[in-house]
This record gives sequence, structure tokens and C-alpha cells, in this order.
Amino acid sequence: MIPSKNLSRVASLALFAAAFIWGTSFVIMKDVSDRLPPSLLLAIRFTVACLLLGLISWKRFRKMDRSYMFPGLLIGALLFSAYLVQTYGLIGTTPGKNAFLTASYCVITPFLFRIVSRKKTDPFHLASAVVCLCGILLISVDFSSENLFSVALGDVLTLICGFFYAAHIVAIATTAQDKDPMLITVLQFGVAAALSWIAYAVLSALGLAPLHLDGADIGGLALQLLYLACACTGAALFLQNFGQKYAHPTGAAVILTFEAVFGAMFSLLLGREEGFGVLRAIGFALVFLAVIISETKLSFLRKKKP
Repeated sequence: MIPSKNLSRVASLALFAAAFIWGTSFVIMKDVSDRLPPSLLLAIRFTVACLLLGLISWKRFRKMDRSYMFPGLLIGALLFSAYLVQTYGLIGTTPGKNAFLTASYCVITPFLFRIVSRKKTDPFHLASAVVCLCGILLISVDFSSENLFSVALGDVLTLICGFFYAAHIVAIATTAQDKDPMLITVLQFGVAAALSWIAYAVLSALGLAPLHLDGADIGGLALQLLYLACACTGAALFLQNFGQKYAHPTGAAVILTFEAVFGAMFSLLLGREEGFGVLRAIGFALVFLAVIISETKLSFLRKKKP
């Protein structure tokens, strides 16, 4: 049993670990999504993760009752929506941009949480939203294009995915605080897997889910899928659910936003980013500054009263 005074530290470490694992996934997701349609990729990813965690935690299922059904359905549906939109967005943008634009959920989360809790929006959250939008503008807009304000479809989809991730975080905070994190994780994976298989069946019937396996390294592809399912889905989302059980949703969103930092870092180290100029660097810095404003309210700049 972890002492209560250390729970917040353990929760923060769990959330940072989840952010790091997700940061490593952007480049891999980019490679796999070039071969498999997003709906099939997610169907495999969630199914494997659900079966793996289900086998690990089968003894816990005796604690599950009807009170788990609504949180599991809601969180699973939001998770599926976020991942599906993000994966389609990744096809039309770079891993680094996808990582940072996804981080917009950090600013959206406080607004959604305050709507649910019926409290007024803090002015610092409004300021962070403006700063974040400026950063997103510098990241998304191709200033070298003849059409100055042309924004790629992948960027737009990634921003939409940020909303779904924010809703996912708020849903965990408001419906699953008193639930077993492992059971909630397994349930949401089951719901997301079912929705992914349905989406793949529908899109396949419409001819909108083609496979591109010609010349593919099947063994390498299988290893990538296994890593995405076990580490980036199973382990990371359990760490998120555990961390959020003992953390404020806004604070959790801030820590999880570091997946964007790790995502851009790995993308740059692996040579997947091009044109990382001054303007995009400023945009990344502004998004990160928005995270700091939203969470700290710049309290470190104000003198402490004696």
C-alpha cells in the first residue's frame, strides 16, 4: 500500500511515464498508418491490449458491477474517437506537428472541466488559450506557401483529436475516480476495440480501408503493432488512469502534454522532421508556455507574502 502523502508523487511519475511512452509512438504510428488503415490499426491495437490486461487482471473482475458500465462505455467511446481522428490526422502531417497539436487538449481540459463543475473560467486559462492558439498558428500554417493561411487537413484533424482527448481526461476525472483503474482500463479497451472493428468493417465495405502491404516487412510491422498495443496502449493508458485517480484533471493534462515534447524530440532525432525553422520553434515554445500558464498561473513570478 502506498502512503497517502506519496500518492501525488507516484501519480505524477505515472503520468510522466505515460507521456514518455506516447512520445515514442508518433513515429511508429506514422510508419504503420502508411501500411494499414487507421481503423484496422486501432482494432488490432485495442484488442491485443484488452486481452493482455484482461488476462493480467482477471481476478479483479469479481469487483465489477453495473456502476462500471457507464464510465467504461463513455471513456472507451471518447478514447476510440480521439485515436481514430489522431491517426487519420497523422497521415496528413508530420509526427512532430501531430504531437504538438494534440497537446492542445491541455488548454481545452480546464474549460471542459469547469463546464462540468459549473465554475467560472480562470483568466489565466483564457490567456493560455490565446497563447496556445498563436503557437498552433505558427506550427500549422505554411508561411512559404502562396496561400499563406493554408492549413493541412491533418492539422485540423489533430486539433479535433485534442478536443476528444480533453473530453477523455474530464470523463475519467468525473466518472471513474472511485473505480479500479485496471478494470476501467480493460473496459475502455474493450469498447474502443469493438468500435474500431465496426469502423473497419464499414469502411472496408465502402472501399475506404485499403491495405498497403506490398514490399512491407511483415515481421517488423508485427513488432511495431505489438509495441503500440502493449506499451503505448496497455501500459500507458493504465498509467494514465492510475495517475488521474490521484491527480487534478488540469494537472494531469499538463503532465500528459509532455508527450508532445517527447514526440517532437524522437521525431527530430530520427530525422522525420523537415523544415524545423525559427517560426515553428517559436510555435512549439508558445504551446509549451501555454501549458505553464494554464497550470502554474505564473505564480513563480509573484513574490510570496511573508
